[in-house]
Amino acid sequence: MVKSSRQVAKFRLAVRNVDVLIESTRGFEKDIAKLSEEEKATAIQKINDCASLFPTQKGDVYRKLRRLPQLSYLNGYESSLYTLRVSEKLRMILAVDEDPIFGQVIFTLFRLVKHDDFDKAYKGVAESLYQELVHNNRKIAQKP
Repeated sequence: MVKSSRQVAKFRLAVRNVDVLIESTRGFEKDIAKLSEEEKATAIQKINDCASLFPTQKGDVYRKLRRLPQLSYLNGYESSLYTLRVSEKLRMILAVDEDPIFGQVIFTLFRLVKHDDFDKAYKGVAESLYQELVHNNRKIAQKP
């Protein structure tokens, strides 16, 4: 178990010389704890399917994911945030980070929310992840 505030669980799959790490945040853990057993099982199965397919069928995994809208305060940087449709009502907010140097891909699970709560959850995750860029942009905007 990882002790940082961002990561609370870490899982590793090794498939075809690619390590697939699945990390979950406290927000994700709180969200999944509120679900029914059936919803939990569906969410876990969806992410496991993506993780196991990634080393051999990366394109298929990316087709299941939807890239989230580009954030204006990223100044041209590309976000690695995606959403995965878990069910009719549930959406997962996650990041996919490929690291070819170390032969790994990291799925970081941030939130698992009802479709109606998605926009608010996404905004919170994005602001949390990119707070340094937001802070720097505010400093630049305040300069005379």
